[in-house]
Amino acid sequence: MSLKLEWVDERSDGAGAGESGWPALLERLLNEAGAAEGVADGIVTLTLTDNDGIRELNRQFRGLDKATDVLSFPMREQGSDELEILYEDDYETATIEIGPDGADEADEREADEAEDQTAGFGLIEELLGDIVISVPRMHEQAEEYGHSAERELGFLFVHGFLHLLGYDHGDEAAEREMFAKQEEILASAGLGR
Repeated sequence: MSLKLEWVDERSDGAGAGESGWPALLERLLNEAGAAEGVADGIVTLTLTDNDGIRELNRQFRGLDKATDVLSFPMREQGSDELEILYEDDYETATIEIGPDGADEADEREADEAEDQTAGFGLIEELLGDIVISVPRMHEQAEEYGHSAERELGFLFVHGFLHLLGYDHGDEAAEREMFAKQEEILASAGLGR
């Protein structure tokens, strides 16, 4: 498995000029950020929207009736590396038989049964969460900060990705840590300041 980016464009006018390189840029950033944070597998969904679309989401989920630049919706439980999925078989107890040589014969049988049960089924990939970016706001901020649209898009994407992993900027120390990680990742991808 690997990190995968799913892409949704909700803008009524679709992709604009100069956006053809965005998918490759965002895939590269996802892999850079994943490597920096030790995340090798999972799916991130990115939705590109406009100011009205992100304003509605911001109002609905955060109670703030205003447009913003990026929103993140993590699927992981905070404080947990991985969600535990229990299947019916996980609740059954196993009888352990010890062979004449002291070996645990049940372990080998259970491994064979588990392999038989999963044959033909791929592993379920973890959904890390959704990132939503307002493209008009991203362009406004790129102009305001005097850098490229790609730099601002990368900044917002990495910012959103770190939120999916549980980072926040609620206080000064947390903000310094998160923004330092963002800049490290952006620099490694060639989008430094």
